[in-house]
Amino acid sequence: AQEAAEAARPYAERMDAVLANLASGAKDQPSAPKLISGTGKDDVHLLIVATAERGLCGGFNSSIVKLARQRIEELKAQGKKAFVAYVTAGDPDAETSLKIVRGLPKAGADVIELGMPFSDPMADGPAIQASGKRALDAGATMVKTLQLVRAFRAEDADTPVVLMGYYNPIYIYGVERFLADAKDAGVDGLIVVDLPPEEDEELCIPAQNAGLNFIRLATPTTDDARLPTVLQNTSGFVYYVSITGITGAAEASGADVAPEVARMKAQTDLPIIVGFGVKTPQKAEEIAAIADGTVVGSAIVNEIAQGKSVEEVAAFVKSLADGAHRA
Repeated sequence: AQEAAEAARPYAERMDAVLANLASGAKDQPSAPKLISGTGKDDVHLLIVATAERGLCGGFNSSIVKLARQRIEELKAQGKKAFVAYVTAGDPDAETSLKIVRGLPKAGADVIELGMPFSDPMADGPAIQASGKRALDAGATMVKTLQLVRAFRAEDADTPVVLMGYYNPIYIYGVERFLADAKDAGVDGLIVVDLPPEEDEELCIPAQNAGLNFIRLATPTTDDARLPTVLQNTSGFVYYVSITGITGAAEASGADVAPEVARMKAQTDLPIIVGFGVKTPQKAEEIAAIADGTVVGSAIVNEIAQGKSVEEVAAFVKSLADGAHRA
């Protein structure tokens, strides 16, 4: 009964209080209501579309807001688009994974998305599912994922790092502990695909208070009635999911993406970065030309799956980054 009463409190009232305190620089933030609930949906595609359509909470006070947008604007001033590279932490093993991540900025990655290995990655296709399994089989844990970030930060203090994945590993680790350790390790932001705004008090608001940012997703099913809500609390950039399926399952279509990017740009001045379905340098160039940048994940992970060397993976990433930067 207590949780139900707390959950009934108006979301806007909670956010106004949090943001007012953030703006004033107050250390004591309003306590967020506690609500733990499931979606009740077993259909993977329905869950992913519904979650992304309703939007993920956006934060306001994190370094990713400054770093990512600043990086994108710097590239725009140079006539270039942004390239975001995704790899799974600990794939194929901890040592090799760190070497790969360290090589991403030199290969042209402007932002790094680092996957948190999880046994049930519902938004991901076979390639990233397999990468997560390889990492877990090699002993990957949340502790080791954060150690990887910390080791990367020892050599690179500038490239934005966003952890992407699912809530379960964070919940098991402990939200308060995770946020403190992630911030200390040098994480800039989070993308948690299975937490809609109705669960903001579970992670989003605590993350804001900890100085971490949530990147919000929009999808082809985010209609005009929903889009203003999706854009309302996002910051840094908008992550547009170009397809209505899982990662690596289909190819993004420039003809389909262009009107969606235009529709979002008509309602926000935030950069639009497009992900899902981008696999080649040519496609990276095509999609980046339409948006402010693009994300590639499955294609890079496939290179790792084939046993390519760190240098070979970096060379492939460079070809993708060059494509995006040519746009």
